[in-house]
Formats: sequence, C-alpha cells, structure tokens
Amino acid sequence: MAVQVENLEKLERRITLTLSADALKNEVESRLKRLARTVKADGFRPGKVPMSVVSQRYGYSVQYEVMNDKVGEAFSRAASEAQLRVAGAPRITEKEGAPEGEIAFDATFEVYPDVKLGDLSTAEVERVSAEVTEEAIDKTLDILRKQRRTFAQRPAAEGAADGDRVTIDFEGKIDGTPFEGGKAEGFQFILGEGRMLEQFEKAVRGMKAGESKTFPLNFPEDYHGKDVAGKEADFLVTLKKVESQNLPEVNEAFAKSLGIADATVEGLRADIKKNLEREVKFRLMARNKAAVMDALVKTAELDLPKALVQNETERLVEGARADLKQRGVKDADKAPIPAEMFTPQAERRVRLGLVVAELVKVEKLQATPDQIKAHVEELAQSYEKPADVVRWYFGDRQRMAEVEAVVIENNVTAFVLGKAKVVDKQLSFDELMNA
Repeated sequence: MAVQVENLEKLERRITLTLSADALKNEVESRLKRLARTVKADGFRPGKVPMSVVSQRYGYSVQYEVMNDKVGEAFSRAASEAQLRVAGAPRITEKEGAPEGEIAFDATFEVYPDVKLGDLSTAEVERVSAEVTEEAIDKTLDILRKQRRTFAQRPAAEGAADGDRVTIDFEGKIDGTPFEGGKAEGFQFILGEGRMLEQFEKAVRGMKAGESKTFPLNFPEDYHGKDVAGKEADFLVTLKKVESQNLPEVNEAFAKSLGIADATVEGLRADIKKNLEREVKFRLMARNKAAVMDALVKTAELDLPKALVQNETERLVEGARADLKQRGVKDADKAPIPAEMFTPQAERRVRLGLVVAELVKVEKLQATPDQIKAHVEELAQSYEKPADVVRWYFGDRQRMAEVEAVVIENNVTAFVLGKAKVVDKQLSFDELMNA
C-alpha cells in the first residue's frame, strides 16, 4: 500500500504510521526474556529471577524502548518509500481511532526545500587583491626583532621615553575610593606600545626612577571595565625602574637564530616574503569567499526548514557556552543565553548550506582527490616539518572532511567568480591584515 503523505504548511508533511499491537507485545516479551538471563535481584540467583519480577521492574522502560524503535523503523520505511528527504527529527503523536489490534501514530516533519538558484550573471561580487610589499617585510622584521629584544637598566637621571620598559607601582581612586583593578605593584609595560591608556602613558613619560606623581585620568565611555567606564579617577604612580630596549641587528647571526636555511639577510627577507604571501593568499581567499557566499544567498530562493534552523541555533548556543567555559566563566553551562539572539546567524548558515549543496550538485563542484591533496600540502608548508603535517591530516577522517569542505567552498568561489559581475578592488597589505 502506497504511503499517504499529507502536505501541511510549506515544508511540513504528515504521515500516519500503524503498528501491530501483537507484534509490539511479542517484541517486549522477547526483550524481557533476554534481559532475565542477566538481571540481578536480591534473593535470586542470576538468570533465575521470575519473569513477573523482571516485568514489574523493567517492563515500562522496555516497552518505551520497543515503541521508539518500532515507530522509528516504520517512519524510516515510510519516508524511504515516499522518497522524502526528511529535515530534522519527526514529531510523533499517538492517533485516536486506530483499527482493532493496531496502534496508530502521526509523524509530523519537514522536508528539505527545492532550491532555486538565481542567475549568477546578474550578481555583483567585489574581488579584493593585495601584494606583499618591501614595507610589509620591514614591518615583519621589526616584529621579529622586538620578540627577541633585551632590556638594560637606564641611569636614574634619565627620564622614561617611548620604547622603554618601565616598572611601576600605582593606585587609582574614584571620589577618594579605591576600585577593583586600580592597584598594582611591580607592574611592567613598554611605553608607546598602547597597552595602557594614552593619558596614563603621557603621565609616566619623562618620569625618572624613584619619582612619584598624581594625575587625573578619564576612562573612555566604551572602556571594557564597566564599573569605571566614563568616570574620572585620580592615580598615584611611583616609577621603580626604567629599562631601555636593545634590538638585535638584522644580520646573518639573526637569520641563523630564526632557523632560516639560507642564513643571510636576503634569505631571511625571502623567507618572510614567502610566509606573508601564503598568509595573504588565505586571507584573500577567505574574504572573496565571503563575498561570493553573500551573492549566492541573495540570488537564491528557498524556504527554510524550521527544524534545521533550530538545530543550528542550539549548536551556536552550545558553542557560546563552550567559549565562556574556556574563558573561565563560572557555571558557563548554566549561563542564560537567549537562543533568539543566534536565530539570524543560524538562518543564514542553513540557507547558505542548502544553496551551496545545490550548486555543488548541479554544477558538479565536488572536491577531487588531487585538489584535497594539494590543499593539505599547501597548508603543511607553513610548518617546520611539512611531511609530518601531511600525515597528521591524512590520518584523521574528521580533519580530511574539514579539508574537503574547504576545497568545495573554493570550487564554488571560483565558479561564481567566473559567472558573476566582478568588481576588482586593490587593498594595501595593512588594510587586508587589519580587517
């Protein structure tokens, strides 16, 4: 008998499932008998517990288990016979008026939507590009030098200047009252690097070891400490020590200390350029991919399965809880996180996933083994031992699935850029890296 599928609202469908009461009863009895072989009860040897005791103790849970299993099997068979692509889990409710000897259930569920891909030739996509300049290499060299700098104490008569490391004691008060986080001893920071508020650095700049100073400081309205944001505090600062920094020279010894194979200044710059070009490539890919995905979402038409949106929302909430836990937030698993705040993001993810899947199927944009291998090898090049990294990727199915997903997205990006109206935009190196 053909499965009767009732169309409800948009993607919602309903199927009536019927199960034989005798078949359910027989299955429950069969499982209870198997359970009786191993169940333990006071006063009885193992395997000798009377069936009446086993039924009384486990009958309800076994019946519930059997009912779930059989209803699930019946739904799976019906959905397969009706050639339905079910989105999410069905909602099962018992139905009144079943024929004698049978139990009936209504299974209400959603199906995957038909996705209508838009005309990509009408879509406009901004494609950005950037180059690694000599200035970018110089800035990276400066960062590497600062990571390996040393400090030497300056004479007491010399005041603190930008680039110096200062050691201070400080205490702040608002309306004469100390506040949390406003006091420290032996606190170190480097002047001019923006770790402290500019008013604070300005007050310390020029001070000499052993000097103390009181000064007012206005906390910004958007300061991360909400208790002091927008308020004025008075700080007492005592400068304990001033140290000047010594940066290593860029020479062969410096290149060798970084493990550069060609331990020359030219070899060091070439290695930096190679690494920056790899980073620029991945950032450009990510940005252009995002622009392509925006265009895909805008041009496609489809209805969203509520079940998939709800599942994605729950995943986002759990991800937020995990992030809070990682940051050390107490009772993060109980934090009140409103699910609705993630609904727009969940809807976009589901929509994008369905659209991309349809485009991949229609245009045959699946990842090939050669593409996957090439991508893994490219990722591995940024590590000291690429061959070990390649083996690490290929040794785990989950990691390879993630690589495959990235390659598919790259295929989609290339396909859309080949069809859409592309507007090219040149970015500076700093614009790309700071975005």
